[in-house]
Amino acid sequence: MKYNTIGVIALCLIVSCFQINSQNKNDSENEKWIQLFNGKNLDGWNVKITGHKLNDNYKNTFRVNDGVLQVNYDQYDGVFNNSFGHIFYKNEYSNYKMRLEYRFTGEQLKDMASWAARNSGVMIHCQAPETMNINQKFPVSIEVQLLGGLGEGERPTANVCTPGTHIYLKDDLEKKHCISSSSKTFHGDQWVQLEILVKNDEIISHKINGETVMTYFKPQIGGKVDFDIEAWKKKEGQPLKKGYISLQSESHPVEFKNIELLEIK
Repeated sequence: MKYNTIGVIALCLIVSCFQINSQNKNDSENEKWIQLFNGKNLDGWNVKITGHKLNDNYKNTFRVNDGVLQVNYDQYDGVFNNSFGHIFYKNEYSNYKMRLEYRFTGEQLKDMASWAARNSGVMIHCQAPETMNINQKFPVSIEVQLLGGLGEGERPTANVCTPGTHIYLKDDLEKKHCISSSSKTFHGDQWVQLEILVKNDEIISHKINGETVMTYFKPQIGGKVDFDIEAWKKKEGQPLKKGYISLQSESHPVEFKNIELLEIK
């Protein structure tokens, strides 16, 4: 019996594609995403606000309402007073995907600089919250900066900022504090989906609504810090292989929901 060679090759390709698609489907179905936020309370999270001890949730800044984790300033009497805050999940992670939805609401507190309007962040590879100085503003970490549009002009989100850290862009060590992503601008109070891929100290990438907008490499300690300067200076260049995850409070109300994590082995 004679076989059509082209037909056999085509059939093999079809079978191969079917097997790959089936495997991808099975992998997707077997992914075990865990809920970091239960939608009911702040169990599993630790609060650190500048000028206050660990887990002093100053003026009820972080709270849960209708299944949403809120950063809320309605008890601040209109004054932020440099009360930078972070809420840390209880566990450290190294290799993972994390996803959540966020949106900016309301108005920024008036005594804070304009750069912080519609500005928040997800901090990854954070130092442990208990190691932060009581007056420290930001944990040493990599910040996935979240920005909302201001009604006109371009203002991309899922940028990267580096409090006490450095990163590589391609082959170059980058010491600039904040670098913009390629995302579009999101005005108003719409929900935006963020996904972060973290692979140890190798690669980190950001997605917005399913589209990759930022990729960088080799996160490491380095650059300006606002406490224990000499101690951190001695660690400069040390790879950041793991750390805590925190959500930020920077003077503009913001909400988070569907906060999930998938560990990658």
